[in-house]
Amino acid sequence: MSDSGDDAIEIERIETLSAEKFPLRKVRFAQRRQDGARESVEREVYELPQSAVVLPIDRRRGTMLLARQLRLPPYLNGDSPRLIEACAGHIEAGDDAAETARREAEEELGYRLDALTPLFVLYPSPALVTEKMHVFLAEYDPSRRISEGGGLAEEGEDIETVELTLDEAWRMVASGDIVDIKTVLLVYHLKLSGALDTGRP
Repeated sequence: MSDSGDDAIEIERIETLSAEKFPLRKVRFAQRRQDGARESVEREVYELPQSAVVLPIDRRRGTMLLARQLRLPPYLNGDSPRLIEACAGHIEAGDDAAETARREAEEELGYRLDALTPLFVLYPSPALVTEKMHVFLAEYDPSRRISEGGGLAEEGEDIETVELTLDEAWRMVASGDIVDIKTVLLVYHLKLSGALDTGRP
């Protein structure tokens, strides 16, 4: 059963709990249940901008580029804070998703990318955050490396570029060494699509 959402939600009150880098708001709204009844509920919503994700691949060598960086929330959960992830960044005002993907690849990985292939648009955590991800695939070549990457020091970034074959990434997903959801999804996509099958013409 599809629901356009036109009358599924009616906002009743919005309270700002925090207004630091990204706003955290408490929203009270009336929702229409499947039986037609309406009820009021409250949810906290973290308002993040849209973001762009890009996975550079080298079909000739069967490799991909990922970023290893420190993340606080996994550490607070008792896990390793150094996650291996697909390159990503928030879309700034005036930019589009493709421009953002190219900029982040240069800043984080040190590679200049040309053509991008849009894959899908995702809500990574729709119960809590407003962020919408635009996910791309791109070709890279070692000759197109323009710097060591590493991210922006003024933003506290200390990023290591990681080059993996699809088999290596697949094993790391299976072993729990890659746990970032967008990256797991992209590795599965490559496995299912055969995009990094070096035996293909």
